[in-house]
Amino acid sequence: MEIDGDRIDEAVLALLYLTLDRDGRAWKGFDWDAMNRLHEKGFIGDPVNKAKSVWLTQEGIAQSEKLFHQMFCRPE
Repeated sequence: MEIDGDRIDEAVLALLYLTLDRDGRAWKGFDWDAMNRLHEKGFIGDPVNKAKSVWLTQEGIAQSEKLFHQMFCRPE
């Protein structure tokens, strides 16, 4: 079975929206490979540090909200 890393990245980015605070930080308790790929794609700041949270870029915030609504919200 081949895993689609892009789909994993989208799910992780969508789930980061759950813990996103008003300062643009979210808890980073996800797979390190996925977090590194999101950093390489420009959605989050460098996840390799001692902090338990990571900064989302403006593009990352917008994309995480969009993906969260697509994946986890029921239509009204």
